[in-house]
Order: sequence, then structure tokens, then C-alpha cells
Amino acid sequence: MKYIYTILLLTCCYSLSAQKASYKVSIIGFYNLENLYDTINDPFKNDEEFLPNSERNYNSRIYFDKLDRLSDVISQIGTDINPDGVALLGVAEIENDTVLTDLVHRPKLTNRNLKFVHYNSPDVRGVDVGLIYNPKYFKPIFSAPLFVQLPGGSKDAYYTRDVLYVKGVLDGDTIHVFVNHWPSRSGGEERSAPARAAAAAVAKARIDSLMAINPLTKVVLMGDLNDDPVSPSLTKVIGAKDKIKNVKPGDMYNPWVEMYKKGIGTLAYQDAWGLFDQILVSYGWLNKNQPGYFYQKANIFNHDFLVQKTGKFRGYSKRTWDGITYNYGYSDHFPTYLMFLKKVN
Repeated sequence: MKYIYTILLLTCCYSLSAQKASYKVSIIGFYNLENLYDTINDPFKNDEEFLPNSERNYNSRIYFDKLDRLSDVISQIGTDINPDGVALLGVAEIENDTVLTDLVHRPKLTNRNLKFVHYNSPDVRGVDVGLIYNPKYFKPIFSAPLFVQLPGGSKDAYYTRDVLYVKGVLDGDTIHVFVNHWPSRSGGEERSAPARAAAAAVAKARIDSLMAINPLTKVVLMGDLNDDPVSPSLTKVIGAKDKIKNVKPGDMYNPWVEMYKKGIGTLAYQDAWGLFDQILVSYGWLNKNQPGYFYQKANIFNHDFLVQKTGKFRGYSKRTWDGITYNYGYSDHFPTYLMFLKKVN
């Protein structure tokens, strides 16, 4: 059955008199899983750092412990709103479809019958992106990896992650999802910025082609963008707006700008918070008076058990590794998620 909730509509939010109305709730999230490799050597991938004979001693015990910890997190995202949790979850830093298969079959997730969409990408580190979905809520129709050509001189590595594009139906709504893991800032933020702009441009080109057909198309762009909400890759290349009132048909809305300006983030570096893990939505999600789902709220899943309590990373997200020592953590990123509502007549 679909979950239906009764929500008190507040005058300040909807310019309506306070009244009770029933809504369906859908959750879309993103999570960087921090180097989720299996323990098998792949000669076509740079996975030597995560093998049993490596300096990390990355063995099956560590692998399955990490899977259990990640599945514990995923099993809780959004369940305070919908007991089924996420309908869609974009993921990054996964080695292959094997790790996704193992992840969705861990005990805390197996009863949801989760499926996923994944393609191998040419990234030099051997990590990909993927989209996990609950078939109770979402049915994929079409998917494809979108190749990112890096500009010369922007990065030492020639290849990066593809952008994953998935078209599907979310409980009656046709939507288009782009899962991203843009090039890192290694080598310097300024030097590497053209690489992230190139990745953003790949997603933007496909989004523009969809908007040319219908400017009300429902698009979700998510990922570890390795840039903050105010970075040029978001504000100039994607052209995302930070105020709903300024978003026009065909535009993208970024709900994370105000959080970032308040110092709230998803990962910390040198005691400063960044907000790389973003989920953007198109204009088509913003009208609250529509028969389909509309955007309601953005959240960072940063529950206390995900926070490092001791050591040099105290207060940061509890990462998997402290150097080469297994830290019994989760990820160096907090997950993010959006809540969507659909009115029930």
C-alpha cells in the first residue's frame, strides 16, 4: 500500500488558512558511500588499495562490516516521514554492480526488494555512480551513461565518472534523474574547476534538450558535485537559482544555498564544512497546486551516530578509515534527501 499522511498546512508556508489535508510522501536521496570496493582484484580497475594483501588489509570482514553500516544508514533515511524510506537513492564511489547487489541484500534492506541501475564508467580510480530504487514506487523506463570529456590540463587523470541518466515513473509522475560524481578538487580548486564545469555541461545539455520539449519536465540532478552550491559549476553552468520565486520554466532550483551560507555541510575539510552532496530539482516540481508530486523540503541526514566523537576528525562525519586504519565508520559524507508531497483527493 502507499503511505498517506495528514499534514497541517501552515499559513506562512502556503498562504492558506490552517487546515488538514492528506498527502502521499516520496523521498529522493543521495549518498557517497566512500570507496565501496569489493575484495576481488579487477585487472581493469585501480583497486589495489582495497585488496586483502594491501596496506589496508581490506578483507571480507571489513567489507561486510562496511556494507552493514551503510545499509543501517540507508535503512533509516526518511523513515520518520515514510516507513519505506527512500524511493530513489543516488550513490557514488561504488566499484561495480557486485557491491550494489551485496548492499541491497544486507539484512536491514532485503525486505524492501531494492533494485538498481548501474554502468561501468572509465574513471581512473575504478569507481562509478548508481541509482538504487524501490520498485514499489519507481519504475525505470530508459537509462544511459553520459560520457564526460575532460578539458586538457584540468586534471591529471584523463577519465572521470560518467553521468548516469535514468528516466522512469515515480508513482505516476514521469521524471528524469541525473546521478553525478564530478571531478575532485585534487590539484587545486581553481585548476580542477574546468573539469567540474565539463561534467556539469554534460548534464546541462541533456536537461536542456528535455526542457526544449517541455519546460515543465520533472528533473532531479543529484550527486557529489565536489563543489558548493555557490560555485560557478552550479550557478553559471547549470544556472541553478537559490530562490524559488526566481525559478522560471526550464530552470533548476538549488535548495542548499541557505544551509551552506549558514555553515551547514555534508563533509568537513580542515575544520570547514562543504556542501558537495546536493540534489537539485527543476521548475516542474515547484508548483504545489498540481496533481503530481511537488518539492517540499531538503534535509541532511546527519544523525548523532554518524558523527565522529574522538580524535582529529571529531565532529566530522564518521569516516570508514583513519589513514589506513579501519575506523568502523560509515562515510566521510553525510547523505542528503528531499521530501516530495502529492495531494490525495
